[in-house]
Amino acid sequence: MKHRERIAAYRQLRERPLWKLLAADHAPELIGLLQGLLLDHERRLPSAVLHERLQRQLDALRADELSRELPRTAQAYVAHWLAQGWLERRLPEGAEEEEYELSRAAAQAIRFIAGQGDGQAGRATESRLSLVIQQLVQLAGQTESDPDARLAALQAERARLDEEIARVQAGQLAALDGKRALERTRDLIHLTDELAEDFHRVRDDFERLNREFRERIIDDEGARGDVLERLFEGVDVIADSEAGRSFQAFWNLLNDHEQSGRLDEALDALLARGFARRLARGERAFLRGLTATLLERGGEVHAVMQHFARSLRGFVQSRGYLEQRRLHQLLRQAQGEALQLRERLHATTQTGYTLPLSGSRLRSLAQWRLHDPRSVRVDGRVHAAEVAAISLESVGDLVAQSEIDVRGLRRDLHELLGEHRRLSIGDALRHRPAAQGLGTVIGYLSLGTRHGVLSENEWEIVAWQGGDGRARRARIPLVRFVQEKRDELV
Repeated sequence: MKHRERIAAYRQLRERPLWKLLAADHAPELIGLLQGLLLDHERRLPSAVLHERLQRQLDALRADELSRELPRTAQAYVAHWLAQGWLERRLPEGAEEEEYELSRAAAQAIRFIAGQGDGQAGRATESRLSLVIQQLVQLAGQTESDPDARLAALQAERARLDEEIARVQAGQLAALDGKRALERTRDLIHLTDELAEDFHRVRDDFERLNREFRERIIDDEGARGDVLERLFEGVDVIADSEAGRSFQAFWNLLNDHEQSGRLDEALDALLARGFARRLARGERAFLRGLTATLLERGGEVHAVMQHFARSLRGFVQSRGYLEQRRLHQLLRQAQGEALQLRERLHATTQTGYTLPLSGSRLRSLAQWRLHDPRSVRVDGRVHAAEVAAISLESVGDLVAQSEIDVRGLRRDLHELLGEHRRLSIGDALRHRPAAQGLGTVIGYLSLGTRHGVLSENEWEIVAWQGGDGRARRARIPLVRFVQEKRDELV
């Protein structure tokens, strides 16, 4: 029965992006393009840059008659790769266009194939065995609970160190030969490269946790679920999860000044050795930028974790989950009623309603007359216009009248919330006059939809002074700005 379970498991894996990429019809071309675009140098590209570079690569391959079976455009290939799960698309905060990067499955497939090509994959080297032995000995010592055994191990380690010190003082220094040092260095590069790529998996774990927590909040039928209770108590459920605690421990170690200093010193000393000249240029560049790479990718994951924590807390504090829960209940109710009616009503049942189809009147193209540009002559003479009576002050007044000063409204609300715990739009207008009249009220309403708390079925009357000096009044929805969201207005 085990072989059947394995076959069933492999069939499921066959439908995943990693296996699909390896088994694709043009896998060599696709893997080569993906690796060159989004793995070897830059890991993330804007949409326009990716399309332009991919099209240039396709044109170069077609010129060499190597990709006659790849007839699609760059946009079509990017859409196909996105649908297959080989690319991931995100819109970073403040960015003007989407950015693409390799999915974790595609990166694993490319690294697997690249490892087969350079002969490094699966090699049983002395450095790997030494690393395993060192970690096992360290783990055995750290988990030893017998004081006598622990003391004996420490004394043996001290004796070994004393012997090593005596040999060095006597001039008997046995340094690692260049070949073995080069082998160990490349194994460490491979290991640290995989460690850097693990950040992608950690970020995916945080995205999954964010979705799961939101689903649990919406699906919980009780007044408050476990996740809601912890959020209302001020607990960061993302950081308190297993993945969050594990990453936080790694992040604290990476930002420890003593540990990072030891890492930088070891890298500088390693690159100064003679055998380091035999490393490839890319390998040396990887070692030089190792600390920066780990901090950069770890910082991205840390920012993602903090963003999810803030958005999840805002999702609860804004009570948006109540509307989502209500929609979820309505959908479930509709599905239940549809299941009850499926035995009586079928998809082919006549409804008694006729929907007329839209149509268009077709005409022959010969009935159309083409436009002749020569039939219309344009006067090409340039006439001097009179100088307009306008000044810099009048231009500023026109701009102030045509655009709402949202930045100034944000600043006023930020200052007022420093003095008051909550404010309505009417309160804000009483403290700060409406410099732009109705535009100021509209600006407050726009900010209220994003940073305020909208009270359903509640209204308020606001008053302000118009540009002609006359008093104005309006009835608007009641929006309250609370001190807890003051920092969002900065």
